[in-house]
Amino acid sequence: MSALLAANGHSVVGQCDEPTVALAEILSLRPDVLLVDLHLGLRSGFELLSDLHRRAGRFKTIVTTMSDNPRDVAEAVKYGADGYLLKGSSGAELMQAIAAVLKGQRYFEGKVADLAVEGLTSVDDGSVLATLSARERQVIVLVVNGQSSAEIGAQLQISPKTVDSYRSRLMAKLGVRDVQGLVRFALRAGLIAADDL
Repeated sequence: MSALLAANGHSVVGQCDEPTVALAEILSLRPDVLLVDLHLGLRSGFELLSDLHRRAGRFKTIVTTMSDNPRDVAEAVKYGADGYLLKGSSGAELMQAIAAVLKGQRYFEGKVADLAVEGLTSVDDGSVLATLSARERQVIVLVVNGQSSAEIGAQLQISPKTVDSYRSRLMAKLGVRDVQGLVRFALRAGLIAADDL
């Protein structure tokens, strides 16, 4: 991974497999992006994520792991992960994830986006649905039903530009990149039924 990062113009400023030491190094080095494995020696990467979340404020973080457990994805998001990549993802996808996270976006591609929704909607205290306003829920339903920004704006009595802003913010908040991702979220969260499509 270090060689891949270097070949794509990134500098690796530190590496560590022990959460307590890693936390001290992160606070000292202040890296632009953290790549965190959920399995750090005999301990869990969640310990590091939790400590960062509690003590160090926001760091742009991508979890890289073998775990496709929805609860792990949900837990990572809960502790501030901006992206989640399964090991075995291509080098190109890792670079896409880093580029997205550096821009302040989230990166949960394909299967992981579904896992994130499944995990988040199954954990009451971390439900992503609970973080959405009533207006955001309205916009999702209208978007996935194929209405244009102009049509949505007319129905909700807001400008098409405001609708576009809602759409962009929702995609960033939910970690999806297209309307298909919004459809998957809406179905899993129960905002729409398959028969509605």
